[in-house]
Amino acid sequence: MLRYLPFLLVLALWIYAFVDCLNTPEEEVRHLPKVVWVLVILLFGEVLVGPVAWLISGRVRHGPAGGPAPSPWHRDAGAGWVAPDDNPEFLKSLEKDDPKQD
Repeated sequence: MLRYLPFLLVLALWIYAFVDCLNTPEEEVRHLPKVVWVLVILLFGEVLVGPVAWLISGRVRHGPAGGPAPSPWHRDAGAGWVAPDDNPEFLKSLEKDDPKQD
């Protein structure tokens, strides 16, 4: 079973890079057109050159420069969704509907 592990790891990397390339919008692809990147990944996937080249330089990666990745619960000023207990409008609507205040 262990002898198949390198093959499976190469296959997993190849599939990940291929799907990532297909799902990346055209405006986020760097250095080569998207169709050429797909061909590079397909043709050079067995020797890991294509998938590794795509992951290193083929796509614009988003994230803070030099800092840790933001957590999924990080909320900045421009965030659209706010939890109900953090939403001042929701809390005010509860105060209006509270029968005890009358």
